[in-house]
Amino acid sequence: MPGYGDLARDGEFRALFVAHVVSVAGDQFARVALAVHVYDRTASAGLTALTYALTFLPDLVGGPLLSGLADRFARRDVMVAADVVRAALLLVMALPGLSLWVLAAVLVVVQLAGAPHGAARAALLPHVLPDERYPLGMAALSTVTQAAQVLGFVAGGALVAWWGPGPVLVADSVTFVVSAVLVGAFVLRRPVPARPHVRAWSSDLVGGARLVWRQRRLRALVVLACVSGFYVVAEALAAPYAAELGAGVSAVGWIFGAHAAGTVAGMALVARVPHARQLAVMPWLAVASCAVLLPVLATPGLVWSLVLIALSGVASAYQLPANTTFVREVPDASRGQAFGLAVTALRVSQGVGVGLAGLLAERWASHQVIAAAGGAGVVAACGAWWLWRQAVAAPAHRP
Repeated sequence: MPGYGDLARDGEFRALFVAHVVSVAGDQFARVALAVHVYDRTASAGLTALTYALTFLPDLVGGPLLSGLADRFARRDVMVAADVVRAALLLVMALPGLSLWVLAAVLVVVQLAGAPHGAARAALLPHVLPDERYPLGMAALSTVTQAAQVLGFVAGGALVAWWGPGPVLVADSVTFVVSAVLVGAFVLRRPVPARPHVRAWSSDLVGGARLVWRQRRLRALVVLACVSGFYVVAEALAAPYAAELGAGVSAVGWIFGAHAAGTVAGMALVARVPHARQLAVMPWLAVASCAVLLPVLATPGLVWSLVLIALSGVASAYQLPANTTFVREVPDASRGQAFGLAVTALRVSQGVGVGLAGLLAERWASHQVIAAAGGAGVVAACGAWWLWRQAVAAPAHRP
């Protein structure tokens, strides 16, 4: 059975791995910087949460329309181009005196550029690891994503406190340059996936949507993933919640990082469980990821709040088997488009959840909104569980 040492000896995977770690950590620097920047300028929990929502909502457009690039062009080239575009745009965001409207507009474009990058990486990984190493590679990338988020959030809070938001955005730009260099230099340029015929872009979009919608297992997996739109509220309200608890700016990074730290631990545990067992516990964990946020209603203080948010992260590790199963059940020629559509549903659910939470936080205390999101998430997760049970009971269908 392969181990992490086998992954480390693969040069292409090492490049993808390091590039991903660097860019993810940089992104969290930027998220903390933007949250602090907007809250300092407006003192509005709603505007702060809505700005955070802009890191998710552009996938409503980018996921369906741009993820298909990963099926039309060499996937390595798509990743490098997306990194270069994001690096340049982040330098624009770092310009002093930029209005909040312009900042928000550029942020939307940055997120749009991320859609084809993520789809290309997901579609490329089964070729880089074409054997039984693939699930392990997915686990390694998913786990390190959360670890990089912990580092990025915690370090980002400290860096914003020391330097201010502008230099931190420049640092994020540098991480994308590093990612582009690593992918361009060490990942092989594979040809465009073979297709029986060349279809119009609109046909690809409709075909990808039809593929996901008509297969009950794929549809149920997407709905389970969308439960994250509820538990992500704790991160979205990190700045006002930290202020409500009487904590400093650095506590914003700790609140962001608590969920990611829990997810690292959860994925490390889930990755060691046989795949069949992963699928069995997946819906239970989806419910738990929201249920553990209910005690926030009692305003337990910073330490216990971090514990509860971290436990939510542990349970959110159900996303690992959901993601792995989804990618493996989609044919290669449509993998980029289908993955982009799934990410669109995930991100839009997160963006809508965050946006609504921000609006509610204008009238309610942040801890009340977080607890309410947890309660609503339990109901949604139970519905997703029912869909998954129906899909599992139905005859399996593989394209």
